[in-house]
Parts: sequence; C-alpha cells; structure tokens
Amino acid sequence: MDFLTLVQILDSTIRLATPLLLACLAGLYSERSGIFDIGLEGKMLAAAFFSGAVAFQYDSVWIGLLAGIGASMTLSALHGAASITFRGNQLISGVAINFLAAGLTVVIAQDWFKQGGRTPPLEGPARFQPIDWPGAQAMRADFLAARAENPDHFSLSPIYFDLISGHTILVYIAILAVPATWWLLFRTRFGLRLRAVGENPEAVDTAGVSVIALRYAAVGICGILCGIAGAYLATALQAGFVKDMTAGRGFIALAALIFAKWRPVQALYATFLFGFLQAIALRPNAIEGLLGFKVQVQLLDALPYILTVVILAGFVGKAIPPRAGGEPYVKER
Repeated sequence: MDFLTLVQILDSTIRLATPLLLACLAGLYSERSGIFDIGLEGKMLAAAFFSGAVAFQYDSVWIGLLAGIGASMTLSALHGAASITFRGNQLISGVAINFLAAGLTVVIAQDWFKQGGRTPPLEGPARFQPIDWPGAQAMRADFLAARAENPDHFSLSPIYFDLISGHTILVYIAILAVPATWWLLFRTRFGLRLRAVGENPEAVDTAGVSVIALRYAAVGICGILCGIAGAYLATALQAGFVKDMTAGRGFIALAALIFAKWRPVQALYATFLFGFLQAIALRPNAIEGLLGFKVQVQLLDALPYILTVVILAGFVGKAIPPRAGGEPYVKER
C-alpha cells in the first residue's frame, strides 16, 4: 500500500465517520443528562429523508438542512415527552421512534415522488459541495504531473489536497463540534449542571435548577446533531434519500459512545475507528496487498457491525454509564 492509497483511505474514513461522530455526540448530550436514546437511528433516517426531499423541492441544500433538523427535533420532542414528562420507558420510546421513522419515510417518499421510497437524485445547489482550500487544486495538479513522470515520486502534499481539503462544510462542523462539546460540558455552568443531572438529579433539583428543563435541553441538542447527521447522509455523502440509508449507523454511534465512555474526544477516536473499518471495505485490493492474502469483501463489510457487537458485549473494558441514566425523575414533594 503506497502513501497516496493510505491518504485516500483516511480521506474516506473522515467522510464515513462524520455521521457517526455527529450521532455519537448527540447521544452523549442525551445520555449525560440521564436520557438513554436508542432512537438515534430513527432521527437520522427522518432527517435524511426530509432534508433530501425538501432540498430537491426547493433546490436549496440549506433549506433541506433546516428541514432535516426540524424532523429530527420533532422526534426528539416526542422522545422527550414520553421519557421526561410522562416518565415512560426510554428504551421502548427509542425503539418506537426507529420503527416510526423507518415506516413513515418510505411511505411519504413513495407518495411524494413515486420512485420506490426514494427521492430523485440531488444536483447542484441541492447538495453540499466540497470546499477546496487555497492552493489545493494547484498542489494536486503538480503532484499528479510529478507522478506521471516518476511513478515512485513521494510527497506529503496529498495530506493537504486530499485529507484536509475537499470536504463539505458539515465535515468541518462535525470535527469542530468535538472541542465545542468538550468546552461546553467541562468548562461551563450549563455543562456542569447537565452532567450532574445525569448523575444525581435530586441534588440538582435541591439547588433550585430544573431537572426537566436541563433534560429537554439535552434532548433538543441531540435532535439538532442527529438532524445534521441525517442531512449529511442525503445531501453530502450521497445524492438523495434511499430506503433505510442509515444502515445501522445510529446503533454503531451508540456502540462508539460506550467505547468512548461518554467523553467527546474519545468519541472522535471511536467513530474514526468505525469509519476506518468502513473505508477499508471500499478498497479490498489495497488490504489484500498489505496482508498478502485475499480477504472476503463480505467480511470487510461486516467488520463495523462485528466491532459493535464486541463493544456492546463488554469485551473492551468496563464502561460505566451515568448513574441516573434511564431512570425517570420524580420530584419529591
């Protein structure tokens, strides 16, 4: 495997890890407040459909993004009402959201577009376009010209024009969301209260802070991030919505969250690991050249899901969730 191939695999890793990272951070906010949310998959799926459908209708990816966030936040509000206000079972509520999104997106897509549960292909302003950093195209042209003259030419420039440059704005937003989440959770009063309400809501309530308001705020942030993740799938990573396009990414994000032990920086590493496993499945020839023997493509495709099972089975070390997680809060009178 030469250096350029490695850079291209890492480039694919970033693209594939972006929706996982956004969904993982979404679950982090929710679960840090004590609300378990296995409905990440459904929120992403609803956001993917509505962002793709609205972006096509209005030929504007930004309007599509807002529609996707709105759809995700609607499901977040539903989950919040069931889990916080009515003190229902949080896991059942999440499962219901996943089923609701899986069914409604296909039915509505078929009713609107008559294309077998998908949206028409998105083009031009209906999609997020890659952002080329200054000098990236010229650097790419120089590198390709040098490689044409000398196939063994080595340069670090692909790191800039392939790995750093050429991503959509949502990729950079996802990466910047990691330090922003760390700062918000560990350096602000809001973050302190949010973490406290997931550990000891009675103490927060005794201090005169609304447990319900904090949990609704966390669920709302979760909805925004899931909305961006779903919109990325339909308007950046792909060119439109197709049935069940999230393909288990919400559950992979939950596994990454457990792997990261509910911390934002570790969540970045965990989701990039899953993204890397997905990326190498797209380049089986490079992996065969590195290992020296043939690897079944089906096995490479299954690696992220195998790792998800391994993590959820508890084989990667003990991960302790927030103590009040999953438990509805009943204020003592």
